[in-house]
Amino acid sequence: MKFVNRGYIIVRPKEAFIVWANENDADYSNLEDNEPNVYLIEEDFYDDEAVLKGYFKRIFENELYAVTDQDTKFPPIKYEVFTEWFGVQLGATVFDAQEENLIAD
Repeated sequence: MKFVNRGYIIVRPKEAFIVWANENDADYSNLEDNEPNVYLIEEDFYDDEAVLKGYFKRIFENELYAVTDQDTKFPPIKYEVFTEWFGVQLGATVFDAQEENLIAD
């Protein structure tokens, strides 16, 4: 197993996002059962909230664009809204269990 020099943010939708997603795309009717998304970040950090505040806008927009590309339907892109719509978990250790090299697009 190889150590990857990245930390991570795991993002899970909360009820507010699920309601919004269902209003904008019927394919999200079972969203509460979906797996979370993982965002790789720098591996060394000491203040979870400061790190999350640095990334939340890009993460929030990515999650919203996964539902609709009509940004006029987006809620305000604010940290308070993000934390109401998503549960997050941060960590600093990532291992790659695959033998193949990582490919980044």
